[in-house]
Amino acid sequence: MSETKAKIKVDNLVKNYGDNAVLKGINLEVKNNEVVVIIGPSGSGKSTLLRTLNKLEEPTGGSIVVDGYDIAKPDTDINKVRENIGMVFQHFNLFNNLTVGENITLAPLELKKEAPKQATEHAHSLLQMVGLESKFDARVQSLSGGQQQRVAIARALAMKPDVMLFDEPTSALDPEMVGDVLAVMKDLAKQGMTMVVVTHEMGFAKEVADRVIFVDDGQILEEGTPDELFGHPKHPRLQDFLNKILNV
Repeated sequence: MSETKAKIKVDNLVKNYGDNAVLKGINLEVKNNEVVVIIGPSGSGKSTLLRTLNKLEEPTGGSIVVDGYDIAKPDTDINKVRENIGMVFQHFNLFNNLTVGENITLAPLELKKEAPKQATEHAHSLLQMVGLESKFDARVQSLSGGQQQRVAIARALAMKPDVMLFDEPTSALDPEMVGDVLAVMKDLAKQGMTMVVVTHEMGFAKEVADRVIFVDDGQILEEGTPDELFGHPKHPRLQDFLNKILNV
């Protein structure tokens, strides 16, 4: 796939819960090595949009093409596609009964059938990358929230994905732990990882995003570079949102 081709292409995506329309005809492209940050008020459909990109939410209509596969089609092998999509959740979703090392090596051993030695070596290098190399044998419960989230990022990277999805990865953390997690994400962006990030961290969006997308009421109301969206917002709803967020 060429550098300019879309890694993810969403066309007319609709998601309904009964009579409640949560996503109303979303069109979105994410290119190779691009960092796209999705912002917007709570309840606007941001997380639902992100979760449809690896079919954790079943789309009601439209297409979602990832690496050339339309995952909205029922005959697409979603598990195969998911092997290339790393996902980091708001509440870590680690296995508390396993050690840090076991959490990270589980999927490569089970799904990719990696040799134990190779999986262990990779886990150690990933922990070093997220600043937790001494925690390989630690129990998950012994870690702080910020440490658990960095382990969750390492676990997602263990499958060697070519896309990383982050669903409000810092919103459950104490403020002093947020910086450590954002630093890891910034490093990933510098390494050229394709990333889609739902976040309330406007500083991160300004510094790291190639493109920022403003979602409200299940629609993309505006998108552009960080400078365009934060410096020269056009849509009245975005102007109102930024005034409230940035003037708190």
